[in-house]
Amino acid sequence: MAKAFSEIEKNHPCFGSGRAATGRIHLPVCPGCNIACRFCERSINTTEDRPGVTGTVLEPAGAVDIVRRALEISPDIKVAGIAGPGDTLASDRALQTFRLVGKEFPQLIKCMSTNGLLLDERADEIIAAGIDTLTVTVNAVDPAIEAQLNDYVIWHGNKIEGIEGARILIRNQLAGIRRIAAAGITVKVNTVLVPRINGAHIGAVAKAVAAAGATKYNIIPLIPCAKLAAEPAPTCAEIHAARAEAAQHITLFLHCNHCRADAAGIPGKTDVSRLLYAKYGAAGAIQENFSHG
Repeated sequence: MAKAFSEIEKNHPCFGSGRAATGRIHLPVCPGCNIACRFCERSINTTEDRPGVTGTVLEPAGAVDIVRRALEISPDIKVAGIAGPGDTLASDRALQTFRLVGKEFPQLIKCMSTNGLLLDERADEIIAAGIDTLTVTVNAVDPAIEAQLNDYVIWHGNKIEGIEGARILIRNQLAGIRRIAAAGITVKVNTVLVPRINGAHIGAVAKAVAAAGATKYNIIPLIPCAKLAAEPAPTCAEIHAARAEAAQHITLFLHCNHCRADAAGIPGKTDVSRLLYAKYGAAGAIQENFSHG
């Protein structure tokens, strides 16, 4: 059974007020992805502070030792999360890791992030793994808009491009959120704000995901890179306008730190990731970009 929302709100830095002195550890066990977001560039390095970046990729079996060491170094860690660097449902690695970590550290909140392409069909596995909180990245609920943000999806072995792929992604995201929320798991939605593309669409996204059962909403300003490197980052006025639209439908989370896939410690206060991952190569200057598929 998923942990109660009151416990999550108290101890999870991404679901509470953002002011709690609690930490989290991200376990980077998922290298592959099944969609091609135009703003995403997954990478192995130790220099960039953004999602999709890690200093190493762990095997699931190594996660238990990493969590144990993290709790020794930073006892304020209350959350074990997996946020990449690829998608958590594109392989079995995340769910396998959560089963191992959950058995050894039942007190920790288990938090997973996903693009949601396989969320509907893998919902029962997520529930059985004891996931407490789920974050789904939903950038549009109109396929014509989503197709401008995502080139294609890899679904059941097929590469599906454009609006057709976008339609499948959105359908699966919303259906999956409904199933996960109905099981009592707390759901947060992230939306990457690209003003020229989905800036006028944020209210519709917030309304749709709230109706599906999400309870928190996080607007992430675009970090210009990959195929959207020429897009300007949102201005403060554009961010505030998007938040005002979303707030009419759902509670906002306003303290996002653009965490790496191997982040560890208290967001914005402490970072112990280098101490944890050094022997796995995280302290090295490895540079490698991933491909999709």
